[in-house]
Amino acid sequence: QVQLVESGGGSVQAGGSLRLSCAVSRSSLMSRCLGWFRQAPGKEREGVAAIDSDGYTTYGDSVKGRFTISKDNAKNTLYLQMNSLKPEDTAMYSCAASMFSWRLCRPDVYNYWGQGTQVTVSS
Repeated sequence: QVQLVESGGGSVQAGGSLRLSCAVSRSSLMSRCLGWFRQAPGKEREGVAAIDSDGYTTYGDSVKGRFTISKDNAKNTLYLQMNSLKPEDTAMYSCAASMFSWRLCRPDVYNYWGQGTQVTVSS
């Protein structure tokens, strides 16, 4: 059974930083699309960042230049470094992995999801 377990969320003041981690139970998934998503109360889920098997990264417009997605294949772990946090970044953040290899890591390719970790940014 595949498990994705997020950690690193918490409360921070605007301008601060947090680093989220996602432990992936199946090592083969580290060579698939891996992504971070977030959902705030009353809003739709939003794609934050994605990284493909070659390490190519993409970001949502609202986080470009502030967030960095990375992975450590040896540790089966996905990361999201979040800097210059804003109150509008407050949301539940979840990691996701695709079962298959894709040329493009679109939001609809993900099969496995973590439970999420809460990030709250105060002004």
